[in-house]
Amino acid sequence: MATTAEPSDGRKGLFVKKPISSLVGKEDSDSGLRRSVGVLDLTALGLGAIIGTGIFVIIGEAIGDSGPSIVLSFVLAGITCMFSALAFAELASTIPVSGSAYTYAYATMGELVAFIIGWDLILEYGVSIAAVAVGWGSYLNELLDSVFSFALPESISVARDEGGTANLTAAFLVLAVTAVLVVGVKESARTNTIMVIVKLVVLLLFIALGLTAFNADNFSPFFAEGFGGSLTAASVIFFAYIGFDAISTSGEEVKNPGRNLPIAIIGSLAVATLLYIAVAAVATGALPFDELNGQDAPLAVALSDGAGYDWAANIISLGALVAITSVVLTLLYGQSRILFAMSRDGLLFKRLSRLSPRTRTPIFLTVLLGLLFALLAALVPLAEIVQLVNIGTLFAFIIVNVGVIILRRTDPDLERGYRVPFVPVFPIIGSVLCIILIARLPLETFLRFFVWMAAGLLLYFVYGRRHSLVRRGEAVNPEAEVG
Repeated sequence: MATTAEPSDGRKGLFVKKPISSLVGKEDSDSGLRRSVGVLDLTALGLGAIIGTGIFVIIGEAIGDSGPSIVLSFVLAGITCMFSALAFAELASTIPVSGSAYTYAYATMGELVAFIIGWDLILEYGVSIAAVAVGWGSYLNELLDSVFSFALPESISVARDEGGTANLTAAFLVLAVTAVLVVGVKESARTNTIMVIVKLVVLLLFIALGLTAFNADNFSPFFAEGFGGSLTAASVIFFAYIGFDAISTSGEEVKNPGRNLPIAIIGSLAVATLLYIAVAAVATGALPFDELNGQDAPLAVALSDGAGYDWAANIISLGALVAITSVVLTLLYGQSRILFAMSRDGLLFKRLSRLSPRTRTPIFLTVLLGLLFALLAALVPLAEIVQLVNIGTLFAFIIVNVGVIILRRTDPDLERGYRVPFVPVFPIIGSVLCIILIARLPLETFLRFFVWMAAGLLLYFVYGRRHSLVRRGEAVNPEAEVG
């Protein structure tokens, strides 16, 4: 039963905050999501979301901007993410419930900001799922053609902006992942862990084989395109790091969240960053950067042309298939939990927050999202809008960094499982680094972002503002409906 809150003038404003006590109180509720995810599965969830098609293709897209200094570009993008990861770790350990940056903003900056960031996350996760899924058919065809001398028709296996009619392979992947999530979060986490192990083995194999052809002369001149080129490449490479924030969406389903969430968030990003830097260094050392530039499968090219391992293309294609699958799984999971939190608060339609009595997970919402993103991946050309993922993510990171500073001032005595060092310096650095990368994005990306945000604000003032449980004073700790 929802608990009635004492009315107050502040509760009627656009920036009404959700009390921290009500959020933390969900941990003991029997009506919330089931806590069943441990630290290893949680870390694998982060690695599953981070290590995807980005590392398998991003080097070929970015190295033309940077040259050999792409190694530095990976470092800069990783550092930018690490500062924000520290902020996510503190807030996740302090407010261990579903919703990620949406929930943190609700507690620190108020309802309007929370809705804006929640709407932003819907864009980030939704476009990411579709964008990642569309590449699955291409890699599948490469593997089928090499092993069985058979390939699916391009009309059903490539994106529409690359000559396809309907990318049915992408739709199939999204629907298959949806089915796995419907089974249950614990089973989904274990499936993801297996896939993470496979793709880590593939990347480690690439490093081992690539080192046999390593040539230090390929790194001279290091700044072939100047330091500005390194920054531009970092803004592109940032896409390869997106995903660690998906861990924080699972806060309500994690065992011992105060300890496990910070370990998983920081640990998964640290592992991915070190692996990325090693892969970039080995790829550049194995083959001159101008021969990697523009390659759709740069890692396979580095091993075949640089190291002489022609069979390696099959291994890389297999790794990419597994990587894409695990990314779609973790992002779809994260998206469902964000929308679950928003609908439970009354800002989106209440039906979306209903839980299955068997799994205590939002099955209806998960299936709805699976159908929607399968359709998006199959029919919508995505080449020109994928940069929306970067601007949406960087915007969310800024909000989380600022949220740490605000919460330290408004609730200094609140129990925190992890504390960001040197506050407010570190969160400010994290925010500034995000702003620098945002500034490198093209104007068209900003225009599309503002259009999406305008649509969200219209939805908030037409529906969310009128149905908000906190604003109406009806409940500060709404319970999810089961059934």
